[in-house]
Amino acid sequence: MIQSPLKVIVLYGGTSEERDVSIASAAQVIPALRAAGHDVLALDTVAGLLSETDEHHMLNAKVHTSPADVQSLSGNTLLSSTFLHNTPSVMDADVVFLALHGGTGEDGTIQALLDMAGMTYTGSGHLASAVAMDKDLSKRLFVAAGIATPAWQMLPPAGEAFHLVLEYPLVVKPNRQGSTVGLSVVHRPSELHEAIALARQYDNEIMLEQYIAGRELTVGVLGDQALAVGEVILEARQIFDYQDKYQSGAVREVFPAELSPELISEAQVKAVKAHQALKLDDYSRADFRLDPDGQLWCLEVNTLPGMTATSLLPQSAAAVGISFVSLCDRICRMALTRRR
Repeated sequence: MIQSPLKVIVLYGGTSEERDVSIASAAQVIPALRAAGHDVLALDTVAGLLSETDEHHMLNAKVHTSPADVQSLSGNTLLSSTFLHNTPSVMDADVVFLALHGGTGEDGTIQALLDMAGMTYTGSGHLASAVAMDKDLSKRLFVAAGIATPAWQMLPPAGEAFHLVLEYPLVVKPNRQGSTVGLSVVHRPSELHEAIALARQYDNEIMLEQYIAGRELTVGVLGDQALAVGEVILEARQIFDYQDKYQSGAVREVFPAELSPELISEAQVKAVKAHQALKLDDYSRADFRLDPDGQLWCLEVNTLPGMTATSLLPQSAAAVGISFVSLCDRICRMALTRRR
């Protein structure tokens, strides 16, 4: 059966630290959707609908080695219900492809706005997006679902004393951030204050998490089916940081991962289970650590995983025979089916 082409708005940009990543994702998604036969418009939450010239510049942008400076972008967004309703070319779209990452693009805010406008969009709804963005809430749901996750504790508000119940080394990170922005691995008490101060630059809620040594694994989920299990080879590094994720060739990524069939199956089952525990829709990517004893630990689930040249979800899909063009098309079709 031949499916009719769609009118798709690729919504990207945002004002979070992951703005550059969003731009790079859109630069991949837009030509892929056009290759699938769709009519595509690019909409930047800051700049609005792009002209052909502006789109050409955007499509050739690269992700910088450090996160975007959000101070210069603070409050600089035109996306609102008024803008949507006063822009017929946007309201007439069959589906909005969310190429946003972090901030209001991933925490349920944009999703709620699109819900109120009655627009169909890709990915999870506003409530599931908000819960998944909150690492503390996510881990509570993982535990309730029987999914092992590293031990953690939340810090009290700034200035209040706290008792550390975790052992070193530990991970310090903002509770609601992605792409390891503001994250540190702390080995001794003397490093803790500086790590907390860094994390507080990005969120007033700070999580301390037990560091799990081992292999870094990732699993894409499409629908309720797990894709290929991949491994990020960190060599001597301890974390898969911002620069590693978005600079081509920074680390080695292997799809499918070289694991036993039993471990592959276990990771895939747990990825789907985590997806369902957070009540996510359509697609996600779950990240795990595999410790030296063979125990899998779920670190987090990403509701709008990156779609750049070095992104993990497209690699996870490609390893099971789903091309990038097909992946983008299927994500749009799934959103439409769910809406109907």
